[in-house]
Amino acid sequence: MSTDNNAISLEVGSRLKELREARRISMRELARRSDLSANALSMIERNLTSPSVSTLTKLAQALEIPITAFFRNIPEKHNIVHCKASERNRVSFMKGLWEGLGGESFVGRVEAFMLTLESGGSSGPHGMLHSGHEFVYCLRGNLDYDVSGERYILEPGDSLIFSSQLVHRWRNAGPNVCNAIIVISGYEESENPSDYHIASSKINNISD
Repeated sequence: MSTDNNAISLEVGSRLKELREARRISMRELARRSDLSANALSMIERNLTSPSVSTLTKLAQALEIPITAFFRNIPEKHNIVHCKASERNRVSFMKGLWEGLGGESFVGRVEAFMLTLESGGSSGPHGMLHSGHEFVYCLRGNLDYDVSGERYILEPGDSLIFSSQLVHRWRNAGPNVCNAIIVISGYEESENPSDYHIASSKINNISD
């Protein structure tokens, strides 16, 4: 996929190693906590492969940190956020692009994201869950959302609202590029929704 030249490419593996060592957790112990193999963790830390969304969620839970800790510093919060298109937090991942729309810096409990997916792009083979409520609006193409085992196909103009505490995942099963806006609200005050979805990072799918 052709992505914006300003998209930030971050070394997730190096950050994972830094966070793990700061907490004095061995790779073997992290593998046990996250139910991942030590070999897979080693490859991630050496930046030989990039983790899927579901893998990052497992690692974040095992380290008891927000998923965004892998990718960026927590930004200063403001009552008003004017996000210019050229200043969005962007991350390209396998067959897709995730863009923050300013909610990362907003004091209220609402965040919005723009999702772009090529045909076959997805959030990975496993579902995710987090606090709050999720609103999805399809702008272009087709977006498949699996929520608690139920499949919802969104076409341009279609929307979907559900409790984010239900296990969910998304993918583009259509032949064309898909664009959608995702808004998450009502989450726990101590959380950022990007902690459990995707935010400002470089993510690829690997075999989990």
